[in-house]
Amino acid sequence: MSEIDPRAVVASTAKIGEDAKIGAFAVVGGEVELGEGCILDHHAVVQGPARLGRANHLYPFAVVGGDPQDLTYKGERVSIEVGDYNEFHEFSTVNRGTVKGGGVTRVGSNNLIMSYAHVGHDSQIGDFNILVNGATLAGHVTIEDHAQVGAFCPVHQFCRIGKHSYIAAHTVITQDVPPFSKIVAPRGTRCFGVNRVGLERQGFSSERILAIEKAYRLLLRSKLNTSQALEKMRGTLADSQDVITLVQFIESASSDRGLTK
Repeated sequence: MSEIDPRAVVASTAKIGEDAKIGAFAVVGGEVELGEGCILDHHAVVQGPARLGRANHLYPFAVVGGDPQDLTYKGERVSIEVGDYNEFHEFSTVNRGTVKGGGVTRVGSNNLIMSYAHVGHDSQIGDFNILVNGATLAGHVTIEDHAQVGAFCPVHQFCRIGKHSYIAAHTVITQDVPPFSKIVAPRGTRCFGVNRVGLERQGFSSERILAIEKAYRLLLRSKLNTSQALEKMRGTLADSQDVITLVQFIESASSDRGLTK
């Protein structure tokens, strides 16, 4: 038997499967079919026409079946089809299709759609994919199976993402991603010196800041490697507790991620 919170809004034309759970202030629109065991947490939204299979879970403020974000959309009857065992996390959005794109957005089964991820109109998503937080699919994107789209990755319209591929965070996709590949944007993150303005706002004296700047010149601009730079700091700037803090931070690194320089 389904559990529907009395504060939820469920359209009279919606079909709710056995053992579904619909939380407070959730909204189920017209022409929506929720399969057996679906869970809509509080404030989750499904708009129709939409058909969701078994045991899909919409977390708070997720919206599945929203209107397509396309200037040509004029209220036509377009839909979304979702398989089984998908998770749509907080503030994720999946739009219905458009007439020009075939009219149907499809999401397969066993996909993990993390918070703030977006699936645009007419996209076709297979099975066992992961869209990490903030991943954004424009309209008409195809993802096969077992692919991962990293955090804050935008994917251009009509791109295809092949099976078992991996796209690292912050990578802009404007062309097809071949199966089994690993796609990574150039990593150009660098350290450009001391946060002088921030330190001044925190009341650091000019003498303290000068000592920190000297330490960073040794770390970033000398021909010394990191170990040699730390040794030099200890030998010439040991009277600065701020420099000692910097040295101890670098020496006590507990990960293998390396140091931004």
